Amino acid sequence: MYVHRPAGERGKSDLGWLQSRFTFSFADYFDPQHMGFGPLRVINDDHVAAGAGFPLHPHRNMEIITYVLKGALEHKDSMGNGSIIYPHDVQRMSAGKGVRHSEFNPSSEEEVHLLQIWIEPDAAGYPPSYEQKRFPAEEKLGKFRLIASPTGQDGSVTIHQNAFVSAAILTKEHRAASYSVSEGRALWVHVATGTVSSLGMVLEAGDGLAILEEYLVSFETEEQVEILIFDLPVQS
Repeated sequence: MYVHRPAGERGKSDLGWLQSRFTFSFADYFDPQHMGFGPLRVINDDHVAAGAGFPLHPHRNMEIITYVLKGALEHKDSMGNGSIIYPHDVQRMSAGKGVRHSEFNPSSEEEVHLLQIWIEPDAAGYPPSYEQKRFPAEEKLGKFRLIASPTGQDGSVTIHQNAFVSAAILTKEHRAASYSVSEGRALWVHVATGTVSSLGMVLEAGDGLAILEEYLVSFETEEQVEILIFDLPVQS
């Protein structure tokens, strides 16, 4: 069983310097039918103009993953961390008891395209923490590479939730990839870039797909595609 969430049906915001599309309810966009998927609460597809960004602001009790698709994003936070996130980097910030951070596009010419992902933690009040790791493109070609997990297995970043996030890149030379679903789990698929076929349908960039009761999901394409999969506990 699956439910398709077309990109064009997502919420949207245009602040001039920031163009956003919201898979789930966020800020001024509210849709009671799309409040999240299990502990997956936010997938924001953001385009930030050159030299612009988010000034210092607070978060609490959320696992925040930043995934840059194009350009670069500069991060600073109240824990003393400072870094620049590039494509193939994954940044994880556990807001826990509370943290403040800013994110800016350091380029004077190029916009940055990123996904900001929020996953609800399994408990409130964790100490805030930060992690950033690089997952080279070749590790994702034609296969799903684990990038976030509750235990940090296979070198993934660690999140406080029974959730596993994987990413794949498909090309003309690496046209297909599959993902096995364990019993008692559900998947949310997010097509970050490109067009891909799966479960007898064509999925476009920005599309989402909720998958239940499928034990092997395959994806095929003839172009450059980047896909994220969120492997989540089935909600009772």
